[in-house]
Amino acid sequence: MIFSSVTFLYYFLPAFLICYFATPSLRAKNVVLLVFSLVFYAWGGLGNLAVLAVSMAGNYGMAQVIDARSPRWRLRMLGLAVAMNIAGLVVFKYSGFLAENLNLLLAPAGLAVPVIHLPLPLGISFFTFHAISYLVDVYRRRVRANTRLEEIAVYITMFPQLVAGPIVRYSTIAHRIRERRTTPGRVSAGLRIFVIGLSWKVLIADEVAPLVSVVFDQTSAPSFATAWIGVLAYALQIYFDFGGYSNMAIGLALAMGLKFPRNFRTPYASRSITDFWRRWHMSLSSWFRDYVYIPLGGNRHGHLHTALNLWTVFLLCGLWHGASWTFVIWGAHHGAFLVLERTAFGRALARAPRVVSHAYALLVVLTGWVWFRANDLGGAHDLFAGLAGLNGFGGLPAPLLQALQPLTIAMMVLGWPLAMFGLPLPPRGLVPDAWRRKAYAVGDSLAVLGLFLLCVITVGAAAYSPFLYFRF
Repeated sequence: MIFSSVTFLYYFLPAFLICYFATPSLRAKNVVLLVFSLVFYAWGGLGNLAVLAVSMAGNYGMAQVIDARSPRWRLRMLGLAVAMNIAGLVVFKYSGFLAENLNLLLAPAGLAVPVIHLPLPLGISFFTFHAISYLVDVYRRRVRANTRLEEIAVYITMFPQLVAGPIVRYSTIAHRIRERRTTPGRVSAGLRIFVIGLSWKVLIADEVAPLVSVVFDQTSAPSFATAWIGVLAYALQIYFDFGGYSNMAIGLALAMGLKFPRNFRTPYASRSITDFWRRWHMSLSSWFRDYVYIPLGGNRHGHLHTALNLWTVFLLCGLWHGASWTFVIWGAHHGAFLVLERTAFGRALARAPRVVSHAYALLVVLTGWVWFRANDLGGAHDLFAGLAGLNGFGGLPAPLLQALQPLTIAMMVLGWPLAMFGLPLPPRGLVPDAWRRKAYAVGDSLAVLGLFLLCVITVGAAAYSPFLYFRF
């Protein structure tokens, strides 16, 4: 089940909101949230639910052990608990990839191991990182282990963020699980954010998606124009798809009295790759910073050690996104530029005109998306050849011309300024402040209502379109 589906918008969400707000006590609201979250997750298969249940029960028990043990044993128990979580992730997500690469090494000896690709449970990368942050925060005494299993289950399974984030740390939300309140203002603001996210997904990301599919999946040796159209379309698709999902999750949480961290902040306005990772998937980058980069030593032991730490983090970040060499190279791509920006190049970049630094960052990000989206290394090579003009500067293929509908072109033209600069602010000084605030409030409400109706109509008429990050 996805947020931008008929099932969710027409049936699941109204039923949830009615039951949630009709329930008087907070503990009962948590039960309602837990039940609906389990139904939401089980929609993707009961096998997924079994994996999730084992993860919840195991991490609940290990947190109690870590909290209660003597100092000498707490680190050992944490290491065991984290290893169990990583082992589950490796078995489901990386076992086939590891076996394939091991067979390449064993081939000269005539040996081979079985290659088994297990069905990937929805959101396993996200709920595994949620669990690890909970265990580490218990170890660091930032929070105490929660003795109520249902509250840990609510934290892990909250349907707004369960399958695609943002990554919410237990230490930032623990008090709101037991003490929160909903107000008309929060509900209104939350639903507004939800509608904006829904419109990003339905009206922009899904509209440009056919261009991406044609270029990356159906075109061999793309021309210069074809390759650049595909990459520019994919940059918009992944931002408005994942950013839209994050906004929907944040909005739903706010309506319930919860607070999720912001996940995007106009990342395509960045002037460096360092700046980009302060703006893109912020909950993931901060997770890697606090739970991997800083424990490895961060930038405290010289330039070489810092560079090794950055490379380690971004190689892991690439692997986190998928079991493929294209994701590993994407992580290495970003890691290389982050290391470069810690040299004299970074200081020169900071002094460069804004247009130069912005163009540099955008070019690095766009070329990185080639590795991220390409189906394999050969496909990435073909796209890079097209971007460089090595495949010629000929016309566009017929499928791409067919996909370039007027509305699609309009969303490409509208999407880039929105991605780089965000929503426009209301003008100041033209009318008195009181009038301006009232006029803006009325206009904003009408615009949000109009967007919602347009999204509902589009969802009802469109084909199923899953969120891109569901596969991670």
